[in-house]
Amino acid sequence: MTNVTEPAAMGGPSRPTDRHGRRRIIIILVAIIGVIAVVLTGGALAYAKQFEGRALPGTTVLGQDVAGKTPEEIAALVTERGEGVTVTVTAGDQQLEVPLADLGVSVDAAATAQAAVDGEDSFGDVISSTWSGERAVEPVVSVDETAVADFATGLIPEDMTEPVDAQVTFDEEAQTWNAEPGRNGQGVDPETLVETVKQKAPALEDFSVEQPIQDIAPAITTAEAEETVGTIGSLLEQPMSIAGAEDETHEVSAERRSSWLSVAPDEEGKALVVSVDEDAVHEWVSARADEDAVEVKNGIEQVDEEGEVVKVVAEKTDGLQITNTDAVAEELISALNGTSPLEAAFETKKVEAEVDEVDAPKDEDEEKKDEKKKDEEKKDADEKKKDEEKKDADEKKKDAEEETPAAKPTGEKWIDVDLANKTVTAYVGDTPVWGPRSMVDGKEGNETVTGSFEIYLRYDRQDMTNAAYYPEGHEKYYLTKDVPWVQYFHRGFGFHGAPWRSSFGFSGSHGCINMPVSDAKWLYDWASMGTRVESHY
Repeated sequence: MTNVTEPAAMGGPSRPTDRHGRRRIIIILVAIIGVIAVVLTGGALAYAKQFEGRALPGTTVLGQDVAGKTPEEIAALVTERGEGVTVTVTAGDQQLEVPLADLGVSVDAAATAQAAVDGEDSFGDVISSTWSGERAVEPVVSVDETAVADFATGLIPEDMTEPVDAQVTFDEEAQTWNAEPGRNGQGVDPETLVETVKQKAPALEDFSVEQPIQDIAPAITTAEAEETVGTIGSLLEQPMSIAGAEDETHEVSAERRSSWLSVAPDEEGKALVVSVDEDAVHEWVSARADEDAVEVKNGIEQVDEEGEVVKVVAEKTDGLQITNTDAVAEELISALNGTSPLEAAFETKKVEAEVDEVDAPKDEDEEKKDEKKKDEEKKDADEKKKDEEKKDADEKKKDAEEETPAAKPTGEKWIDVDLANKTVTAYVGDTPVWGPRSMVDGKEGNETVTGSFEIYLRYDRQDMTNAAYYPEGHEKYYLTKDVPWVQYFHRGFGFHGAPWRSSFGFSGSHGCINMPVSDAKWLYDWASMGTRVESHY
């Protein structure tokens, strides 16, 4: 058997010293890499350490690199930029330069700075931000839209903001209706300014904006006022009258109609309305009806014992009533609310008067006979009274229970002034309740007035004088103080007490009816305002 040895591999046989060298090289390389890694890691850590609590690399605010800046530094930057911004506002003919704050813009510099430094500041984040590029942080800006709108509204002068409605007025002196012109107001739509500020303010850069000013027309125009004046003019040109009683005509003048009219805006304030004072119209028509109406007045006749008329104290006057006063007023109101002529008429109703008969006064001889007769009757009555006192008490009680009181007089109160007999008598209907009482009437040249009257003024005390006709010192001048119980029935003619007189029954006054004070007081207490007075001869 032959032993054959394989040839050595190409390159010759392996050497132990070569393997050893390669291992050493590897170790050296690893060591070098380790040293480099340590160096790099330490540098990276040192690099990352400088951004702790600061803006990371690549961070920008308002286009400026703020990497490595503290929040305070970033906030100062934002504040400075915000305060330096100027906004140019053009409104009509005026141009204003205002800071952002005046437009309701608030810049939160602190919040902006915090946003710039927010994020992880670890080694990885620092390395990542270094390689990732720019990170832009927007400023934190808020806009108060109400404040912007108020600024826009404030661009209009206060006296020009509201439109002035046209009016219709009445000139009392000239008696004319006039149209007072209206005036446009000015206003703005603040939306333009609000949207522009919201859009451009966050950039914290100067910008311009135009705020349009608009004309605002009044709700009631001058043309409408002039048209209303024309309508009133047409109304006043129409003839208006009321046919009264006994061919009387009451014209409704243009001046009178104007006093009843007024012009004012309607409830919505969008149109002028002509109104009529209906109460005033009713009052005026009622006054005209009262003028035409005739108050019924009963006649008064004196009759003797046989019932024959011996004197007519007062003629009867039939009354006349207006029966459609309210209807006529409504017709007039309807005409005033339109432009139609008015031809209304009062309707009347006759009221028949009556005649009251009163006993005629007796002459002086008859009065004496009556007095004698009364004395005799009194004596008889005294004798009868003695007899009656003897009657049983029960019979007196029975008589008292069965006694019926006399009926009270009924009818109108009136006062008879008989100038022929110089007496005053008070009546209720046809029954004399007081008098006749003697008085003093007006002397020659100052005769007491005659006719039918009513008491219209009363004083319990009054100073009387004729100073309006005769100056003090004149022979006819007089002044009498504290005249009692005065009742006027026609101008300066009246009843009153005359304490300076001791006798009555003749003519001697300045025209008034002079009476004893006690009689004047009785008449004053009995009568009242409106009591009828008949003065006659």
